[in-house]
Amino acid sequence: MERYILLLRGINVGGKNVLPMKGLTGLCESLGAQNVRTYIQSGNVALDASATLAATLADDLQARITQNFGLTVPVVLRSAAEMAAMLARNPWPNHDLALVSVAFLREQPTAAQVASLDPQRSPPDEFVVDGREVFLYTPDGFARTKLTNAWLDGKLKTVSTVRNWRTVAVLATL
Repeated sequence: MERYILLLRGINVGGKNVLPMKGLTGLCESLGAQNVRTYIQSGNVALDASATLAATLADDLQARITQNFGLTVPVVLRSAAEMAAMLARNPWPNHDLALVSVAFLREQPTAAQVASLDPQRSPPDEFVVDGREVFLYTPDGFARTKLTNAWLDGKLKTVSTVRNWRTVAVLATL
């Protein structure tokens, strides 16, 4: 068994896509996960799973959420080791970490897809694509950036979900 983090996109935001954490925990356990723990209401789950279970867990959970709650919710999976390694790769360790976020990508983009991203899309915001993560530095605040999920998804041809640095740091310890 290994520890994994599931990141669900767009649940319990502004009263939309309401998914109770108790229900989410139950779905994860019904799929075979153990030691399931949620963190805040925005779709963060830490759990233990075998490599075999982890290989299909994101897709299986997404399907179960649709089946049981009628919601279409993208799910991104990272191992605890991947989360720890990601923390160490922060390109702005000396910046105000309250202004740093991470977009977790479901699939790794190609070099051509990464090259299609306009670094001047949202000045003074900055981003760095590193494997299946996009580090975001938004000095005017994340609410004002044009570096959105929709833009990243469209350009990188994948699904992304963003977490602020504080949440990322907590998830890495779960």
